[in-house]
Amino acid sequence: MPPRPVLSEDDERSERDARSTLRSIDARLRSLGEKRHTLIAEMRRLSAEQKALYDRRQAPAAEVERLYREHGDLGKRIAELRAARDQARGEVEAAVIALRELRLTFAPGEREHPEQIRKEIARLELHQQTHALPIDEENALIAQLRQRHKDLVAAEARTQVVAEHERLRKEAEARVSAARDAVARISREGLDARAQRDAKMAEVRAKLVDAGSAVADLRAKGKERAAVMAQIDAVSREMDGLERDGRRLLGEMRAKRDEARRTVRAYAPGRGTPSQVVESAAEANLQELLKRGKISLGG
Repeated sequence: MPPRPVLSEDDERSERDARSTLRSIDARLRSLGEKRHTLIAEMRRLSAEQKALYDRRQAPAAEVERLYREHGDLGKRIAELRAARDQARGEVEAAVIALRELRLTFAPGEREHPEQIRKEIARLELHQQTHALPIDEENALIAQLRQRHKDLVAAEARTQVVAEHERLRKEAEARVSAARDAVARISREGLDARAQRDAKMAEVRAKLVDAGSAVADLRAKGKERAAVMAQIDAVSREMDGLERDGRRLLGEMRAKRDEARRTVRAYAPGRGTPSQVVESAAEANLQELLKRGKISLGG
């Protein structure tokens, strides 16, 4: 038989133990690799959720800025309406005063229409005809009728003046009414603006609550991701240690095989060809194991 590397009994036992250890390392590396793959997938999922939470936080922040601007614009509008309302109230007071002054410029006779005087004359005449009056009352009634007839003549003569006074009075009353309507309209606009401003502030509060919730969720998600990263680091460190141990064991086995090979060559120099085949196969196996890094041994 061709000479082959012969290990001592202790070296054979040691090599068997080393191969058993290498198989255990290989199994453990595969298990850890699967675990790390799962953890990396979990970390990527958490990173995507973090990104979604960040985007969710950014959207309310931009919305809050817009709502604050609109809230400020409404505040300015309310101030403008308040000033306009105060001005309109002043116009109401001025219109009321002007109406009162206009009424005071009319003499009682100038404010009376001929038709009103006629009605009063008819009433007085009816009273005279249907009642038996003492002489004094009769004379007073007659005097009153004479005066009202004079008033009627004067009123009919002053019809144009009365009409002008009536026009001025109606215009003054219209100004009072328009001024009051303006106050009411501006007040309604002010109430609407205040309601809109309050609604904007309620929206701001809701958006801030949403943003705060997003920040809390983002922090919690960051802690989850950090914990997963810590597990990945721990698994990676353990895998690195196992690979170092495997390489060390492979190196020791190779050294022993090299020593046995040199012994074979020393004692069987003329029968090298079959021995070289065995040595080459062993060498190739060891080289392959070293190149792969993550050791995988069969049997």
